[in-house]
Amino acid sequence: MGPTRVRDLLLLAAVAVAGSWILVRVFYGSIPPIPVYAGASLYPVAAIEVVLAFMVRSRIRSHQVGDGPRQLHPITAARVAALAKASALVGAATAGVWGGFLLYVFPQRSYLRAAVSDSPGAWVGLVAALALVGAALWLEHCCRTPDEPSDGAAL
Repeated sequence: MGPTRVRDLLLLAAVAVAGSWILVRVFYGSIPPIPVYAGASLYPVAAIEVVLAFMVRSRIRSHQVGDGPRQLHPITAARVAALAKASALVGAATAGVWGGFLLYVFPQRSYLRAAVSDSPGAWVGLVAALALVGAALWLEHCCRTPDEPSDGAAL
């Protein structure tokens, strides 16, 4: 399993933007109002991943990786890396969905009162999704072993 490539995340987000923009354009009249905290559920996940990143980085730097007590088990490190990879993909897709929603709603603010009330919830969701992507990439970076060569070409 290689590191997550930013271009893959950008491609996923672009596809999600296009798809959600089309869907919102067609079905906006039947979508229920977007509450301000609709996308806020990703903030706790991002915060947990940041805390995990610091814990994993601390254990790896102090060479506390193994199957002993108070050590980071290698399988746990692999699971955390898989969580980070999955979270980055979910965050990119979610950012694309909120971005597509905003792409349609933002120009409509001067015409539709509903667009004005839906915009804050979409912004909260977009920022939460971007925070999740950032936290996931940081967590994935912290899961690398110190002797692993940095792969600048993967970005």
